[in-house]
Amino acid sequence: MDIKQRLKALLQEAEIYRTQGLISEAHDKYKSAADLIHSINKLKNKESLLKAVSEKIRALDSTKEKVDKGAETPELSKKAQDLIKNLFAFSENTDADSAALEGAVALAKFGQFDRAVVELNELLQKEAVRVEAAKNILRCHLASATVDEAISQYHEWFSGDQFQPQQLEAVRIYLDEILQKRGLTMDLPSAQTAEAALLEETAVEAETIVEAEEEFLDITSIGITFDKGPRKGKMVEFDVNFQSGNMLSLIISKQEKEVLEHLAEGMKLQDVQFFSPIAIFNGAGVVASKTQIKAGPKQGDYCLDIRIVSS
Repeated sequence: MDIKQRLKALLQEAEIYRTQGLISEAHDKYKSAADLIHSINKLKNKESLLKAVSEKIRALDSTKEKVDKGAETPELSKKAQDLIKNLFAFSENTDADSAALEGAVALAKFGQFDRAVVELNELLQKEAVRVEAAKNILRCHLASATVDEAISQYHEWFSGDQFQPQQLEAVRIYLDEILQKRGLTMDLPSAQTAEAALLEETAVEAETIVEAEEEFLDITSIGITFDKGPRKGKMVEFDVNFQSGNMLSLIISKQEKEVLEHLAEGMKLQDVQFFSPIAIFNGAGVVASKTQIKAGPKQGDYCLDIRIVSS
């Protein structure tokens, strides 16, 4: 790659990071681009390019300063955190490990990431919920820190011996899917075994896997087709912020008023498209709860819990 192509690539990567809200990563790319521009003696429009890149860097610095000042989620008292766990943890699963997982997810949904990560790390000791706990730890890192933090966590697990190869592969596939949706391509080390590879090759019908193993695929996003309102007949895609079994949690902006008005508790959604790292399938869901977030960077937005059900 010649020097001008390198510069173009750096600027493109910086813009992708910026549009995805990855401020530190975008800043680093623009800084590298500025350094490269300085090194090219006979570059056409060198000064104007440097000025444009410098303005981008200043804008990112300003955004970062605002985020650092205003985005910190207030840490609630232990009593308040316990109340969140009891009120918003799902009640369908009765075994202790599943209940503990749901309680930790409830804390994360309301911005109490530090305690959620502590409790999820404890659940990594439990075989039955280890993979789900790991995925939710990554979700906490992605929501409260940076992509780098989530990637670093995966590498730490990969270097250890706590996970079975097929468990670690499930976590890797999940993280890779999220990174790709953010326009990032990372070479995450794979612990995939022959057995795991065979499972993936034969996973043609997602619904068959769900029914046969009585487990739920990891869902990264869903598409809801509305049957009324201004978006009638249109499919709107939402990212899944947290998941516990067949319960998906979405954070919907308060700006999406027309969407929220047509998503009432108890409503059955017949035409839902579910996106997972290994398959896309159609199904149905029920709006289990709709709760407004009262504190933190998502204050005023809504947490929407959707339970996957049979059509």
